[in-house]
Amino acid sequence: MPSSPPAPRVQTDASAELRAIALRMFAEHGYTATSLQQIADAAGYSKSSVLYHFRSKEALLEEALAPAVQTLGVLLDSTVARASSDELRSAFVVEFVDLLLEHRLAAHIIINQGQTLSDIPMMDEARRYIDCIGESFMSELPTTKQRVRLGIALAGAAYVLVASRPSAADIESIDEVREALVDVVSELIAGLNR
Repeated sequence: MPSSPPAPRVQTDASAELRAIALRMFAEHGYTATSLQQIADAAGYSKSSVLYHFRSKEALLEEALAPAVQTLGVLLDSTVARASSDELRSAFVVEFVDLLLEHRLAAHIIINQGQTLSDIPMMDEARRYIDCIGESFMSELPTTKQRVRLGIALAGAAYVLVASRPSAADIESIDEVREALVDVVSELIAGLNR
């Protein structure tokens, strides 16, 4: 009886797999406490394979954070205008909450490790975006109450998602959390025009 042919190996994008594993490990253990060897071991690759795809641990972090930072830049470009517009507010809140949920681990790293990783260009870019939104609060919202309201809404939503351990990345009821965040952020910023 002839032997069956081996099952075809599922092709995976090693770079994408390494970025995802590194992002999780950097969020869970911290960037400085995570080595390339640990990432390689978790992914089932050799360290040289990791270095084949990424020239350094910093390059791996940068590429892992890039999608979140780029999306953040696009979203925050018109935050105050969209958040204070009755017509645009709902769409903005949904986009903001979805950004946080989709890039939860990156947000965790940026928020919790941003100060200690300030020499990494992608981290600096993320922090510049966050600074820009803060500056736009100050210049575009006329009252302290409005600035505080928007700041608490956005920062509070981010904090809720990054305050828990990153290994809890699989939120039990993502739809319930998403709905609650959209409702609460919407309520908080509804008064920006008052």
